Amino acid sequence: MNMSESKSTKKELVGWIESLKDDAILGLLNSVKLSSEGKSGDWWDELTESDRVNILSGIRDFEQGLTMNSKDFWNGLANG
Repeated sequence: MNMSESKSTKKELVGWIESLKDDAILGLLNSVKLSSEGKSGDWWDELTESDRVNILSGIRDFEQGLTMNSKDFWNGLANG
């Protein structure tokens, strides 16, 4: 990404963040920020209970073979 693209992306992200109404997304973004600054403990501790449940559910699905590759997913969407 060149400097002009980077500047444009940052501007778009700032606008998007300012328009957010979902506290869970704001919390997640804040966790990413704190983690990148080295000010956060374990990122898992920063997640909401709902986020943790969803992640664990995804891991369980993966372990049980209840997943599909992205090519099959996108083909199914295009042909659905």
